[in-house]
Amino acid sequence: MHGIILAGGSGSRLWPLSRELYPKQLLRLNSEKSLLERTFERLMSIMDIDNIIAITNTKHFSDVKMQLKEYSNDVRILTEPIAKNTAPAIAISTKFLLDCGMDDIIVVVPSDHLIQNTENFAKTIEKAQKLAKEGYIVTLGVKPTSASTGFGYIKAIQELNEGYKVECFKEKPDYDTACKYIESNEYFWNAGIFIFKASTLMETMKQCAPEIYEITYKFNFKMQEDIDYMTFDKYPSISFDYAIMEHAKNIAMVEMECDWNDLGSWDAVYESNKKDSNNNVKIGNVIEQNCKNSMLYSSERLLAGVGLENIVIVETPDAILACNKNDTQGVKQIFEKLKETKNDTHRIHTTVYRPWGYYTVLNHGEGYLTKMICVSRKGQLSLQSHNYRSEHWVVLSGIARVTLEDKVFMLKAGSSIDIPVKAIHSLANPYDNELKIIEVQKGDKLIEEDIIRYKDIYGRVK
Repeated sequence: MHGIILAGGSGSRLWPLSRELYPKQLLRLNSEKSLLERTFERLMSIMDIDNIIAITNTKHFSDVKMQLKEYSNDVRILTEPIAKNTAPAIAISTKFLLDCGMDDIIVVVPSDHLIQNTENFAKTIEKAQKLAKEGYIVTLGVKPTSASTGFGYIKAIQELNEGYKVECFKEKPDYDTACKYIESNEYFWNAGIFIFKASTLMETMKQCAPEIYEITYKFNFKMQEDIDYMTFDKYPSISFDYAIMEHAKNIAMVEMECDWNDLGSWDAVYESNKKDSNNNVKIGNVIEQNCKNSMLYSSERLLAGVGLENIVIVETPDAILACNKNDTQGVKQIFEKLKETKNDTHRIHTTVYRPWGYYTVLNHGEGYLTKMICVSRKGQLSLQSHNYRSEHWVVLSGIARVTLEDKVFMLKAGSSIDIPVKAIHSLANPYDNELKIIEVQKGDKLIEEDIIRYKDIYGRVK
């Protein structure tokens, strides 16, 4: 078997902890490992590590590569130049495997699911694999535990040897419709996990989604692994369910035999965490008095709750979310409003982690931005330049090795240096103690995308 990890989502329903540039699959929500890392480990339990690829977008490439590098330096990561939903992502990943000469069974998994019973997950995949060998595209269904409006539903009525024949898919319903689905006992939640033979998918796509099929076959991964922007941009933005699963006749379903949580909302995160005697989930710097059935999450500051019931409060350094636990699906609309008004709190955290350490945005305004940069021992920023901004660095602690054009400077605490616009430069910490500097950016365009990399020890130069 081969595995495809879909690692390009935005995780908008878990705002403010999940941001566009650091979505939920990269977060360590209730574990020392991220959801992406746990997904990779889950696939490692059922297939060879070299048979796993991930597909993400350019915004998340560096973070995905950094996390998966913990398992192997050779993990293949395909990079979408623009987000086009799951149908193009699955199509192009499958074509990549076919061009590598691998017409095998493929398991497609989202990178943001929480599944703890790996042994039973493997048993479910084994059943699905048998149906996939018979020419079915197999999806995994979860027996509903509530009338959730946050999931798609599968109606499966005709039993097969190892599963069910799918009659139809129903997108996220309203509450009354969801209740009717539960009462009928004929519906399952759609887990968004798919198993199929590569050639089966391509043949099905040719019949059900010919536009996607034709664009996919314009890519030749025997020649290069890069995904051409102009060609990829011709794909329609459409989900795999809409493009393939709702139209194909060879669809089967296998019921999940293990725990499953897509952590798609804060009430789902609440359900997946340990609770106190009053059914509260408390994470971080939290104290409460007379609270019940609530979730209090603090990433930094003290969060105090009094007399709360059925409430979710999430604190981050630059945003606080407060909502009823039964209305957490509405967080996505808040995320979209922030996006429409170009409020940066939908995109990025004030503290951003990088392979070399992290930085925290301290202040910003018209034409300036101030950061505190912390470089870990032996860490090194890429050799880079900027087209739109100059930088001024002041060393707070540690010793900085600064490369500026063809010169190298060793700067101690209290020393400073100016980095002009378009100057090629780098910052490194060659010692064991942390290096901390203040960076003041000045310019008309102060965005993280204004980085041109020339060399990078973390492999971020493409």
